[in-house]
Amino acid sequence: MAMNLKVSMKLSQNLRMTPQLQQAIKLLQLSRLELENEVRKELVENPVLEEIQDTTDSDPAKDSSQVNEDDISSASSAEKQDQQDPQQQDEFEWENYVDTQYKPPQGTGGGNEEIMNYENIISAKTTLSDHLLWQMSLSGFNDEEEAIVQVLISYIEDDGYIKVSMEEISENEEFTAEDLEEMLPFIHEFDPPGVGARNLQECLLIQAKHLEEDTHDLVNILKNHLSDLEKKNYKGIAKAMNLDLEDVIEMCKIIYTMDPKPGRAFMSQDTQFITPDVYVYKVGEEYMISLNEDGLPKLRISNLYRSLLAQEQAAKKSGKSATKSDAQEYIQDKLKSAIWLIKSIHQRQRTIYKVTESIVKHQREFFEKGAAHIRPMILRDIANDIGMHESTVSRVTTNKYVHTPQGIFELKYFFNSGINKTDGDSLASESVKLKIKQLIADEDPKSPLSDQKIVDLLKKDGIKIARRTVAKYRDVLKILPSSKRKKYF
Repeated sequence: MAMNLKVSMKLSQNLRMTPQLQQAIKLLQLSRLELENEVRKELVENPVLEEIQDTTDSDPAKDSSQVNEDDISSASSAEKQDQQDPQQQDEFEWENYVDTQYKPPQGTGGGNEEIMNYENIISAKTTLSDHLLWQMSLSGFNDEEEAIVQVLISYIEDDGYIKVSMEEISENEEFTAEDLEEMLPFIHEFDPPGVGARNLQECLLIQAKHLEEDTHDLVNILKNHLSDLEKKNYKGIAKAMNLDLEDVIEMCKIIYTMDPKPGRAFMSQDTQFITPDVYVYKVGEEYMISLNEDGLPKLRISNLYRSLLAQEQAAKKSGKSATKSDAQEYIQDKLKSAIWLIKSIHQRQRTIYKVTESIVKHQREFFEKGAAHIRPMILRDIANDIGMHESTVSRVTTNKYVHTPQGIFELKYFFNSGINKTDGDSLASESVKLKIKQLIADEDPKSPLSDQKIVDLLKKDGIKIARRTVAKYRDVLKILPSSKRKKYF
C-alpha cells in the first residue's frame, strides 16, 4: 500500500461572533432592570469605568442619534488600527478614549439629593407560616407534638395546601406517616379555615365544618357532587339528592363564598411597577419620542487609570521599560472592555429609538384613537423600514415598554397578525380580541354567548373568523366557556 502526500488549497467563509458582538447582542435583549444591574456589575468589576454623578438636560430625542458619535467612531477606528498594525499593539492610543462617556440622548434632569421618603419604607408582613406557628405556640402542645406540627407547617405552601403525601414527608423527617396524620387535624382547626388541606375537596369540607349551622347536605354536595357543582349542574344535584332546586342553589351560594386558596391573604402581593424604556407624546400634530435614561448609570473612563497608562507609556519611551508591563496590559484590556460597553449601550438605545419611531409611523391610528384601531404588523415591516434584521427587532421589542397617550404597552404588543374582512380589508388580531371581550362583557349572564354565536356576531361586522379561533382568543383573554359563565342566580 502506497501513501501519497498532496497539498491542496481550500477557501471557506466562516462567521464568527466576537466577544464584543456577543456583548452587544446580550445588552440589546436585556430589560431595563437587567441592563441597570449589568452596568452596576461592570462598574464593580472594571476599575477603568466610573459613573458620572452630575447630570444635565440634553437635546430633544430627535438628536439622540448624534450622541457621542465622534467619540464612538474614533474608539472603533483606534481599536481596529491597534489590532491590525503590529507596531501599534504596544502603543495603545488612550487619548482617543479620554473623557469618553455615555450621555443620555435626552433627560429629565433633577438633582441627586437623596431625601428619606417615609412612605417608601416597607413594613414587615406576617407570612402564613408565621401566623400558623404563632397559633401553634398557643395550642398547648407538648414538645413532641409541637415538633410534628412544625414539620407539617413547613410543608404548607403559600396557597395553604400541603401538596406532598404524608409518606413522602415521613421519608425526609424523623416522624412516621401515622404520627403526621394524627396531628394534621389540629392544623385544620387553625386560621385561616381550610389551611393544611391536601386538595380542593378537603379544603372546602374543612371550611364547611367551621360553619355554625346544619351542614349535612352541604357536606354531601362537596363529597359526592363536586364535579356537577363545577359544571353548575344544579338540577342534576337536586335530582340526585332528592331536594328542591331552590335549596340546592342556596347551599351552592354558601359554597361559592368559601376560599379555594385559604393562604391567599398571606401571599406576597407586592406591586411590580413597569418603568417605560421610551416615551411617546404628542406635540401639536406630531408625535415625539423620548428615551428614558432615568436611573441608568452614566459612564465615562476614569482619569486615574488614564494617568497610570500614560506613566507606563512614558517609561517605555524613555527606555526604562523594554516590554509591556502587566499593569499596562491590564489597563489596556479593561479600557477596551469599557469602550465596548459604552458603545454597546449607546447602540442599544439608538436601536430602541429607531424601532419605536418606526412603530409610531406604522401605528399612527392606534396613537390617535386607541387599541381598537391597531393595524396588522409583523417584524419584517419594521425591519425593512429601519434596515435591520428581524431578529434584531425581535430582541429590541422583548421586555421593552413604551409609554403612550393610550397607556403603557410592551413594544411587542404592536406586532400581530391580520384577520380578513368580507370587504377585502384586514383587521389586527388584537382588535378582534377586544371585540370578543366587549361582546362577552355585554352578554346576558343567564344566557351567555357561545363561541359559534360570537362567530355569527363578528360576521355581521364583516369579520371572517373560525369558531376555533374564537375559542383560542377567549383562552388568551382568560375567559371561561359559555357553560361556565352562565349564572343561575
